[in-house]
Amino acid sequence: MRMNRNATRTAAWYVANYTEQELADAFYLYGELKTARRIAAAIVKARQESPITNVEQLLAVVKPFINPRKEKKELAQVFQALRIVVNGEIEALSDFLQQALTMLKPGGRLVVITYHSLEDRLVKNFMRTGNLNGESAQDFFGRNLSPFKLLTSKPIVPSEAEVERNPRARSAKLRVAEKLPADD
Repeated sequence: MRMNRNATRTAAWYVANYTEQELADAFYLYGELKTARRIAAAIVKARQESPITNVEQLLAVVKPFINPRKEKKELAQVFQALRIVVNGEIEALSDFLQQALTMLKPGGRLVVITYHSLEDRLVKNFMRTGNLNGESAQDFFGRNLSPFKLLTSKPIVPSEAEVERNPRARSAKLRVAEKLPADD
């Protein structure tokens, strides 16, 4: 799960050391799981009895809280949440977007491909408002004061033919914005 193999903290480390609240927050915020609190509580209880050291042990703890009809999707969300935490993906994307805003010259374009809804929501809100919390500032006349002009009102998604050639592209969304000149 680590993008950086030299990083010392693995998914197993987070499963073993995160508090129940930290696990619940990760599963809820990054995995968008409705059962996040129950999963976190079960992990903490299970690791008190014996360490969770492999995927099979984690699955045994998590599966009772997964909807059998949505098992594949919800298990993917559990592992997505762990991957995001391990790699600091949301923090890295947030840092990138803020740096892009300061580095781009007027007329420069910000082009971002996202692969899941959390990333896409962050990028969309940033391009619309110019800030990470997505709060839109408006002038006296109610016009949006974003430093960007959206060049794609909706994300560009891969065609069916492209997804057939490259199945990993199925969730990709491309957004483009142009930095506006600062008002004098």
